[in-house]
Amino acid sequence: MDNVFQYLKGDRVIWVITLLLMMFSLVTVYSFVPILVKVEGGTPFKYLFKHLIYVAIGLGVMFWTHRKDARYVSLLSKFGFYLAVAILIFTLFFTTGVNQANRWVKIPFVGLTFQASDFARLALIVYVSKLLVKKKDILANWREGFLPVVLPIIIVCGLIVKDNFSTAGILFAVSLALMFLGRVPFTRIAALIGGGVLALTMIILVHKAAPELNLLPRYQTWENRFLNHVEDKENVIENAQVANAQLAIYEGGPLLGRGPGKGKLKGFIPEAYADFYFASFVEEFGLMSAVVLILLYMILLYRIMRIGLNSKDIFETYVCVGIGMLILSQATVNMLVCTGIFPVTGQNMPLLAMGGSAMMMTCASLGIVQSIARKQETTKSKTVDNAERVLVSE
Repeated sequence: MDNVFQYLKGDRVIWVITLLLMMFSLVTVYSFVPILVKVEGGTPFKYLFKHLIYVAIGLGVMFWTHRKDARYVSLLSKFGFYLAVAILIFTLFFTTGVNQANRWVKIPFVGLTFQASDFARLALIVYVSKLLVKKKDILANWREGFLPVVLPIIIVCGLIVKDNFSTAGILFAVSLALMFLGRVPFTRIAALIGGGVLALTMIILVHKAAPELNLLPRYQTWENRFLNHVEDKENVIENAQVANAQLAIYEGGPLLGRGPGKGKLKGFIPEAYADFYFASFVEEFGLMSAVVLILLYMILLYRIMRIGLNSKDIFETYVCVGIGMLILSQATVNMLVCTGIFPVTGQNMPLLAMGGSAMMMTCASLGIVQSIARKQETTKSKTVDNAERVLVSE
């Protein structure tokens, strides 16, 4: 194991959890895709092989990123933001629809798709972190300090919300948390929240008044999901996927569940391998395994936060905190949807669910965290060496 960690620098716990979850994802994806085979055809091996490719690419991205100097993340943040905006605008005109949502860009020649918002999330977190450091002394100034930080958030979230409300909402909340951490005056944050609510309300009113404009093509889906969640008896049939997800969790039992590959309800749950991953997981592996899974995510969050708080560079602290909150938010929303606490939405389980762009960008995020950890490790090693040299010389 020590030979392996000669090449894998940074936090060993993060490496172990990441590798464990990604290897386990191969088992669960193979087990949870019967519904996809039924709808799109093919065999479970086809989707397993596709997922294996994404896992390999994700690990390669994480390894490559963690070997780079952390300061390049800051230097490339502005370019990354503009690239993310360009890709999001591109998706407005040239997209591949999946599950009635136009969020994916098809990669030429290889037949794979890439979700633009996955890259935009990371790009925005990094860029906002840099702006908070750059404008730290003038954040109370509306024009010079506050607006330059807020505009990137409004632009990215505004471009995402049209087809992916939940992702835009999570990203907006994480950005607000970073602003609070960056000591942006609370009155400014409250004004941003109020302005965001007012703007969304106006867009909804315009959409209802002039539906031919198609400002929010998925608004009816959002409304139906919310109403189905609020109303109980009349919408049970309409919301059968949620009922099946909750039943799958119940059938999993308190111990080991039905066993790998033996789940019955996964064949009746749309997106059992992604948006309803947690329900399928509990059915086959049981409640105790679910508790272990939650603990792994909590440990992962703790290690990421620890690296961020140990950094002497405030930019690195903001980036780590943002990445940690983003990963945990996705996992939490997936669990809350499967248990019926949240309305149905499109958030999968990081490092576990089937999905190429999400897997790669999560790995890139963790690679950045590990790059920061490697920098701290190198600095600590040099400090120890210098101390030993002083002792020897004395």
